[in-house]
Amino acid sequence: MIRPVKDSDAKNIAGIYNHYVRETVATFEERPVSIGEMTGRVAAVSAKYPWLVLEENGEVSGYACLNSWKERYAYRYAAELSIYLKTGLEGKGRGTELMKALLEAARKTELHALVSGITLPNERSVALHEKFGFVKIAQFNEIGFKLGRRLDVGYWELII
Repeated sequence: MIRPVKDSDAKNIAGIYNHYVRETVATFEERPVSIGEMTGRVAAVSAKYPWLVLEENGEVSGYACLNSWKERYAYRYAAELSIYLKTGLEGKGRGTELMKALLEAARKTELHALVSGITLPNERSVALHEKFGFVKIAQFNEIGFKLGRRLDVGYWELII
């Protein structure tokens, strides 16, 4: 079941996200996010943008959200997209379900452009985005440094 996020989901969301913080280069955050901090993020972001969770057997197993692309007012019709799944659920269609639901929710807003940054290489994420019509528009080489290596980030865009 995919549904809008609730404040009480913050603990499970932090658990999912913090795996990526500690173990992967999918996010450039390097310190785990506390439940309190995630509660604040959920409240702030979901007040303005769609934030959805995938719930299976009463437990949050993934989430997808939009957030501000940039803070300048002229960017008000653009948002950045993020999708995270519980470890071990990748490649089973859940990302596709979340992406479809998030794009449907985005199309009900005044948003015009969605952007997604993907640390490269990441074939699964690239394939998911391109499946829904996202087009690669940029690549920054060696822009990040995490887990002892320099990282490239590509950006994909979808005009909705």
